[in-house]
Amino acid sequence: MGAEAKTTLRLGKEAFAGTALLETDELRFRGETRLRIPFASIRSIEVRGGTLRVTHAQGRAELDLGVTVAPRWAEKIRSPRSLAEKLGVKDGMQVAVLGVTDEAVLQNLASRGAIVVTGKVPTGVPLVLWRVTSAASLSKLPAITRKIARNGAIWAVHPRGVPSIADTVIFAAAKKAGLTATKVVRFSDVDTAEKLVIPVAAR
Repeated sequence: MGAEAKTTLRLGKEAFAGTALLETDELRFRGETRLRIPFASIRSIEVRGGTLRVTHAQGRAELDLGVTVAPRWAEKIRSPRSLAEKLGVKDGMQVAVLGVTDEAVLQNLASRGAIVVTGKVPTGVPLVLWRVTSAASLSKLPAITRKIARNGAIWAVHPRGVPSIADTVIFAAAKKAGLTATKVVRFSDVDTAEKLVIPVAAR
């Protein structure tokens, strides 16, 4: 998940308390009402004082975010980071991909300069992108952990809303494998990715 902030949303003359969430490709609000604004639908964005004003296909929304946060969110909406950037992919980095077949994702990795290796985990690889399809598949985690660089990372991609492979299940398996979860990214409309790393003290 991206950034979030407790705020007030104004739609015309109505005001609602709740939480604004800045995701990879959309702005969301949940609380006394709900709102979802895909970046693709945004026609203009401006900051006045600490208020973020977003004009989109369905109207205009105003969020009171403060003089520090509002400009930062406006810039992120104008120039959103790619998925590869959020995953920490750098030019020339080798990335092992297991079970992730989405062409858009693979192209995004390549456009970032990644050297993509599919179907296997080379020894010492700095980053693994791994789709977790079931709780049973988490038994592979110790073997993958032994392959990665000591300061490397495993991104475990899993569908949201599936209790058998919820984040808590992944965290438990990670702990048994000697890993700790440090970050979460909205991978797609239906998937989340958890970043698992070897704790600094154990490297």
